Amino acid sequence: MLDLAPDLLGWLEEGRDVAVATVVAVGGSAPRGPGAALAVDSAGTVIGSVSGGCVEGAVYELCEQALRDGGSVLERFAHSDEDAFAVGLTCGGVLDVLITPLTSDTPARTLLRSALDLAAAGEAVALARVVRGPAGLLGGALLVRAGGAWEGGLGGGAELDRTAAAEAGTALDMGRTGTVELTEDGARCPGGLTLLIESSLPPPRMIVFGAVDFAAALVGAGKFLGYHVTVCDARPVFATRARFPGADEIVVDWPHRYLRGTRTDARTVLCVLTHDAKFDIPLLEVALRTPAAFVGAMGSRRTHLDRDRRLREAGLSDTELARLRSPIGLDLGGRTPEETALSIAAEIVAARRGGTGVPLTGTVAPIHREPAARTA
Repeated sequence: MLDLAPDLLGWLEEGRDVAVATVVAVGGSAPRGPGAALAVDSAGTVIGSVSGGCVEGAVYELCEQALRDGGSVLERFAHSDEDAFAVGLTCGGVLDVLITPLTSDTPARTLLRSALDLAAAGEAVALARVVRGPAGLLGGALLVRAGGAWEGGLGGGAELDRTAAAEAGTALDMGRTGTVELTEDGARCPGGLTLLIESSLPPPRMIVFGAVDFAAALVGAGKFLGYHVTVCDARPVFATRARFPGADEIVVDWPHRYLRGTRTDARTVLCVLTHDAKFDIPLLEVALRTPAAFVGAMGSRRTHLDRDRRLREAGLSDTELARLRSPIGLDLGGRTPEETALSIAAEIVAARRGGTGVPLTGTVAPIHREPAARTA
């Protein structure tokens, strides 16, 4: 639900009744992960997606039904599905979808709207909802902010709420969306109660160093992937809004100095396109000692060997140097700035999702894999 926050808020502000379908759990080769959502308003307008197309029609009808009768429903779709809709996942996976009406009669509507407000504003928030359990608890919701403050309740008592808030806080710290099994009294073990915890974090950062043509193309790719993109260059004549209209920030500063003083975390992507040793070496000395998820540098193989030598002379260890992706990008054979940006973006996605970068044709590995933890 939180991934549709801006659009859903607009609908709610207009007074529309809405039903939201949220992916609760997936198995096999289901195309969308937990938290993916589709919403339908009382006029039949639809936004979002839960499956990439294969069960959208059935989910749409369930949303319309929820708007008519006001009830939530948890539906499972699978390859061999023979339910009343006779709809299955053609990709062979399993998809559990929760359909929730958001009408004036929905008890948790105010709390859910608060969660949407925070997510739309780019603030960290987690939303925990009961998706399986006793009828009296279904629909219960709890909102957790960064730092652990929480509001709302699941309807099962203070101990259950405290445990759920702690679980949601942990999920928020990890940037994870998924389910948690608890007992009705809040014990951390499977016991007949399932929570869906959705986490929404501010967009991860992509910092592009070097105000060159390749950087202009990479800014567009970064925005397409959902990053907050900063361009940094020490040369004010090149680092201008006119050259990078799509960037969120443009910084005129020595790259290593800026990086040393700005925020990075385990989702940050650093792309070094300066291709100049006087910028690259001091910058990479700092970059490879940050918690950034991805550090890549442009250059030929000869440039890389020289860069590696200089960085070793500067005191970087083998472990630190092993983090450097250089030459940056996957081998797509591209030459233009746009093709190069696609190559870099592809490597970032592969690193983020645990992909190999090889063609899917002829492979037997799962198409959709779940990374150990969300990073870049």
